[in-house]
Amino acid sequence: MSLQVNHLTKRYGSQKAVNNISFSIQKGEIVGFLGPNGAGKSTTMKIATSYLPPTSGTILVNELDVVKQPMAVKKIIGYLPEHNPLYLDMYVHEYLQFVCGVYKITGEVAKNRVAEMVELCGLTKEQNKRIESLSKGYRQRVGLAQALIHNPEVLILDEPTSGLDPNQILEIRKLIKQISKNKTVILSTHIMQEVQALCDRVIVINLGEIVADDKLENLLAKKEGSNVILVEWEGNIDVDTLKLLPRISNVTFDGKIFRITAETGIDIRAELFKLSAEKGLSLLSLKQEGNTLEEIFKSLTTKEQA
Repeated sequence: MSLQVNHLTKRYGSQKAVNNISFSIQKGEIVGFLGPNGAGKSTTMKIATSYLPPTSGTILVNELDVVKQPMAVKKIIGYLPEHNPLYLDMYVHEYLQFVCGVYKITGEVAKNRVAEMVELCGLTKEQNKRIESLSKGYRQRVGLAQALIHNPEVLILDEPTSGLDPNQILEIRKLIKQISKNKTVILSTHIMQEVQALCDRVIVINLGEIVADDKLENLLAKKEGSNVILVEWEGNIDVDTLKLLPRISNVTFDGKIFRITAETGIDIRAELFKLSAEKGLSLLSLKQEGNTLEEIFKSLTTKEQA
């Protein structure tokens, strides 16, 4: 077990930032840790890295308690916080050498680790530049390099692509995918495409409580409420005719696609094929509207909790 969170609570005065949450992450998993601003994501991550103490509960990283054994935990965790703290007046290679020293990596081992991280994170042309002269995308690469320099078993990334342009996002996403092959990764982000591109599993936190924890494919497959079919015909048919079909609750038309909502649990595709034949219509497309991660996130995080 790479990471075990047990009944974790964190209070700031009378406010509960994290409220009695529990989950575990196995070695090799890439887990998306999602939630709106103020939900408790960053607080949980900071506790997991021994930067904040919990009010109650425990977090174990490879069986090490983050409160009782903080130095041992930091040796096996790589952490990229949301606001990437870097020494801007240092050169890239100089900074990475400095980070090696923090982890007591010295001599040829340190030299080799810096060279490996420079190559892995695509910093070869930038290694002799001051960090202050780098673009935000390259600064994020430096942040990832420092998080990986000591070869951690668990990698915690808090908004790693925040503020990057689309090309930089793709580059950092590719890099994360590459480096995560042999590590346990917890990734916090507001970019749902990033979660779908990188993560095996999703944990959603809202108002300090876990509201969903499942494999990404299972979360996307879950259906709640009505069934919606999107249909395009070649030929003339009106909304009122479609509303006469049995167990239909709503029909809308955007000028091209009919959006037909049936009652929960009802499959109306056979009725639509039959109608097409009876009316002599050519059926150009027919598909069931799937859940999107954005819709699921919104439904989970707009519910008020008792």
